[in-house]
Amino acid sequence: MVAETRTLTAQVPVELAQEVDALSERLERPRQWIIKKALVQFLTREAEKRRLIQEGLDDVTEGRLISMDEARAWADSLGADNELPVPKA
Repeated sequence: MVAETRTLTAQVPVELAQEVDALSERLERPRQWIIKKALVQFLTREAEKRRLIQEGLDDVTEGRLISMDEARAWADSLGADNELPVPKA
């Protein structure tokens, strides 16, 4: 089954368009393929960012917190012989 498509138009700096053209030639793929891949990756990354932010906000709401001192002590111990375990809420 072929997915329904829709054309989007965007103004981009000439240098960016030239980079897309050059990559298109190197990969022997159409510009449309490169732009679609980039857009899918961007949207996936942004969705994951929103999910992680919401997860953090939920932790705060539920009181799952550690102090800044605990976090700093743990971070300072990274790479040391007596590395501390990850703090637990």
